[in-house]
Amino acid sequence: MRLQYNSPVILTFAIISAIVTFLGSEEFMNIDAFKGLFSVCSEMNWSNPLTYPRFVSHIFGHQGMGHFVGNFTLILLIGPILEEKYGSRDLLLMMAVTAIITSILWIVLFDGQCLLGASGIVFMLIVLSSLTNFQSGKIPLTFILVILLFLGKELLDSFGQDQVSQFGHIIGGICGGLFGFLMEGNKKKSA
Repeated sequence: MRLQYNSPVILTFAIISAIVTFLGSEEFMNIDAFKGLFSVCSEMNWSNPLTYPRFVSHIFGHQGMGHFVGNFTLILLIGPILEEKYGSRDLLLMMAVTAIITSILWIVLFDGQCLLGASGIVFMLIVLSSLTNFQSGKIPLTFILVILLFLGKELLDSFGQDQVSQFGHIIGGICGGLFGFLMEGNKKKSA
């Protein structure tokens, strides 16, 4: 038996995120400039060419190893199944689009705060996974329950003191639902 790199997008995402999180940790570099490359802040310098890659690179940065482990426990559990179903290219595209949409809305809606981490991707994958056996004209009960349990909790938590972290979760979940319905619709058209 030998090791298989069975989910290239998810595994590469996990490896890059682990390296970025470790290098940005207090124990290692803890350099604000480095951390800044992996976060999106509401006061972005639009003349700086490094601003634009951050719309996606923020998903690689995490507050610390606890934040990283919390996100990647679910990503490594759900991601390979979805990568097998949708293919590496489509999953990578869904992740990038979720990151970009979250970044743009973050910049527009939040003032003086920064966003980093893969929580939006986690919720995109959770909601997308609830639609893996979606059939045209039918809404899976699992999808309804995931929306109620995961996104409902995030909506309720958003009224508390920490509204910031819930934003990425909610946007990621919405993106996952849209991708699930759109991907299934595209599959039907091509068949």
